[in-house]
Amino acid sequence: MRTAIVTGSSSGIGAAIATRLLADGWRVTGLDRAPPKIANPAFTSIAIDLSLRAARQDAIDSIEAVDALVHAAGIMRGGRLGELDHDAGDLLWRIHVDAAIRLADHFAPRLSNGGRIVLIGSRAAQGVAGKSQYGAAKAALTALARSWALELIGRGITVNVVAPAATETAMLVDPDRAVVPPETPPLGRRIRPDEVASLVSFLLSQDAAAITGQEISICGGASL
Repeated sequence: MRTAIVTGSSSGIGAAIATRLLADGWRVTGLDRAPPKIANPAFTSIAIDLSLRAARQDAIDSIEAVDALVHAAGIMRGGRLGELDHDAGDLLWRIHVDAAIRLADHFAPRLSNGGRIVLIGSRAAQGVAGKSQYGAAKAALTALARSWALELIGRGITVNVVAPAATETAMLVDPDRAVVPPETPPLGRRIRPDEVASLVSFLLSQDAAAITGQEISICGGASL
């Protein structure tokens, strides 16, 4: 049975990805600070605050070799230039970028040949007023993915970013979003978490073995 690590597995996109992979026959280890909501014998949950480096490393060290890593954990904080919350910016970086680096650095040598890494990015990486810190953290994931894809291609390991537009999750109603209200894509609705999970499922499959170093958008027409 193939094994995957999914961060942010207790809700939103991360929960949808974990659920889809379990349905696909994967064994999944979820990393999240919130209690798990998935009841499945093939699912294991590890409580972890990805913003805390020491606690994060302890949890990572407890996991054996895997076939795939999906970093879906995330938060959104917004603010206009001149009024930015720098502590919030640091938190965004630690959860989105530094956690991705620590996880990949640990697990890449342990991934099976032909393994997979998928990072959940955002359309905000293209630039959105009031989301500069969040967008910068998400944009960094693409640079990481392209660099790691080059390093790992000789082992058949692919690294990609899935970048959805506004997705129907609890994060959209988080009061800590501050000044930035969510936008609805031109499609007329927000992206569904299961749509993101379906693309991740494909990227983890053998059918996607030739796709690596790419940022793939699920934008509902937002990029048109």
